[in-house]
Amino acid sequence: MSDSPNHPENATFAQLGEVLHNHQSFVLISHVRPDGDAIGSQLALGFALLAAGKNVRLINEDGLPDNLTFMPGSEKIELPPAEPLEVEVAIALDTATKPRLGDRALHAASRAKLWLNIDHHISNPRYGDLNLIDSTSPATGQILYQLIIAAGLPLPAETRDAIYVAVSTDTGSFQYPSTTAKTYEMAADLIHRGLDVGTINSLIYDNYPFRRVELMRELLNTLQISADGLLAHWELRDQTRIDLALLPEDSEGLIDIIRAIRGVQLAVFFEELIDGKIRISMRSKTRKLDVCQIAMEFGGGGHALAAGIRMAGPLEDAKAQVLDAIHRRIQAADL
Repeated sequence: MSDSPNHPENATFAQLGEVLHNHQSFVLISHVRPDGDAIGSQLALGFALLAAGKNVRLINEDGLPDNLTFMPGSEKIELPPAEPLEVEVAIALDTATKPRLGDRALHAASRAKLWLNIDHHISNPRYGDLNLIDSTSPATGQILYQLIIAAGLPLPAETRDAIYVAVSTDTGSFQYPSTTAKTYEMAADLIHRGLDVGTINSLIYDNYPFRRVELMRELLNTLQISADGLLAHWELRDQTRIDLALLPEDSEGLIDIIRAIRGVQLAVFFEELIDGKIRISMRSKTRKLDVCQIAMEFGGGGHALAAGIRMAGPLEDAKAQVLDAIHRRIQAADL
């Protein structure tokens, strides 16, 4: 099961390019709790369109995360305005389902005449008027690089840097199996275009607040590994978030620490949210354990090796249900 760029229901780069050239006003949106690929995709396409003389608004339900404020042009990311925007085209980026754009963001974009949906999540149900879903791409940022080049749009410095951040963060700094030759060729082209790779990597990966280290200490105290050594999981309670004054982005990428344990094939991060719901992030090292399939049992989704769920609490109940589903999959996979 995969969505390739030439999937019959996909719009072509030429069709999308026509929309981008023929319309003047755009609102670009990405998912709640945005990560590097979400914000990077908005900035990448947004600044390409601005350089082409278009009117562009970049909105996110949760605004700009603190850890991405270093990105050139990131001050353009705004919270959704109270009144709907008068725009011709709304573009959803890196967002697997329309509700994940957020109620206020959807309201702000409600007057758009045309919806584009550009994403790389295999679980995306194609909610746009025109869709480009490529689950073979490691990041939405890489799809946008290809689109910008194919459509002959400008590629200013803000777009260049944003594409790199989008793809680097969604590939674990070019480490995940989804990384392709095209990914490295794209990165090389961005460096040819003036990307300062040492500085930007330092800003992405060597620039964390101390509270993130304190969070890591708390998480390690909750770490559990299954008897067979195949499953590792830890949890974040809401009280810990309050005690450490955490921001949502402080936990970004920490699951990779337990995923990296030798022998572990699947890592899970359970997190209590303010609204009482439980956020579950899963990372797998093997396609024999497709975490997207596990997530879809609980209304979640994502990729074969990285997926997520939001479900009702309390944490103990959600944890028991999800761990039971995972253990069943592990037994069936005969690892």
